Amino acid sequence: MTGGAGFIGSEYVRMLLTPGAGPDLAPSAVTVLDKLTYSGNRANLAPVADDPRLRFVHGDICDPALVDSVVPGHDVIVHFAAESHVDRSIAGATPFVTTNVVGTQTLLDAALRHGTGRFVHVSTDEVYGSIAAGSWTEEWALAPNSPYSASKAGSDLLALAYHRTHGMDVVVTRCSNNYGHYQYPEKVIPLFVTNLLDGGTVPLYGDGGNIRDWLHVHDHCVGIALVQDKGRAGEVYHIGGGTELTNKELTGLLLSACDASWDRVVPVADRKGHDRRYSLSIAKIQNELGYAPSIDLASGLAATVDWYRANRAWWEPLKAAPAR
Repeated sequence: MTGGAGFIGSEYVRMLLTPGAGPDLAPSAVTVLDKLTYSGNRANLAPVADDPRLRFVHGDICDPALVDSVVPGHDVIVHFAAESHVDRSIAGATPFVTTNVVGTQTLLDAALRHGTGRFVHVSTDEVYGSIAAGSWTEEWALAPNSPYSASKAGSDLLALAYHRTHGMDVVVTRCSNNYGHYQYPEKVIPLFVTNLLDGGTVPLYGDGGNIRDWLHVHDHCVGIALVQDKGRAGEVYHIGGGTELTNKELTGLLLSACDASWDRVVPVADRKGHDRRYSLSIAKIQNELGYAPSIDLASGLAATVDWYRANRAWWEPLKAAPAR
C-alpha cells in the first residue's frame, strides 16, 4: 500500500484491518510504504497500529532499490502515493512529475519483475479537464489542465500501458473530490472548517461557481476494494459520490456547520487554469461491481466537522508547522 499514511490510503488501511468496516478482503498482511512528506502522518494509522498484520516502511516510491526490496511476496499493490495539491503544482511542477510519473513507473517495473498479482492504480477525475454538461465515462479522452492532473494522467497511461504491453493485471480507479476525517488541512473542506473553528476567514476562489462532485473517503475506499477484488484487468472504474455543489454552495454548508456567517468569507483571485466542473458517470462500477455511495453529503459533512472539532490535537500542529 503506497501512500498508506496519507488521507485516502490510511482510510483504506484502517478499513482493511478493521472487521466489518468494509468489504472483507481478509488480508493476511498489509505493508504500508510511505515517504511521510508533509501530508503523510503516522498518526493516521494509530487506530490499527497494534495490528500484527501491519508493517510500516518509511521510504520513497522513487527509490528503485527500496521498492525492489519491498514488493516481493505481495499479491497486490494498491498505489495511493502522489503529490496531489493543485496549487502546489502550479507553484512548482517538478515534485509532481517525479513522484506521480517516475514513482509510478518504478513501482510498475518492480511489480512486473516480481510477478505481483494485481496493481490497483488510484487516480482522479481531474485527468479529464472540465466538462460543461453531462458526465464523463471511462472512455472519455484525457485533457488535464494543471501540472498535477497532467502528471496523474501520465501515470494512468503508464499503468494501462504495462497491462497492454506486458499483460500485467492492472486496474485504474478515478474518483471525484474526497472529504472526511484525517484530511490534511490544505484541501478546501478541512481548510475552511479548521479556519472557521479558529475564528478565522476562508478564501473563496473567483465567483465561487466551480462545481465539484463530493465523495466521502470511506465510500471511495469501498469502491477501491470492490475494484481490487473483482475489477477486470486493464479497465478504468469511476468512483463518485453523486452530489454536485458549487464551491459557493459548499461554503454555505460549512459556514452553517461551524455557526459562522458570510462575513468570514474573503473572495480571492481565481486559480490559474481552474477547471469549471467535474462530473463522473459511475454506471460502470455500479453495474459490474455493485458499488453505490452510502454516506450522504449532509451526514458526511456533519460528521467531518464534528471530527475536526474533536481532534484539534491532530490538526493544530499541522497548521502550525512551517510550509514545505
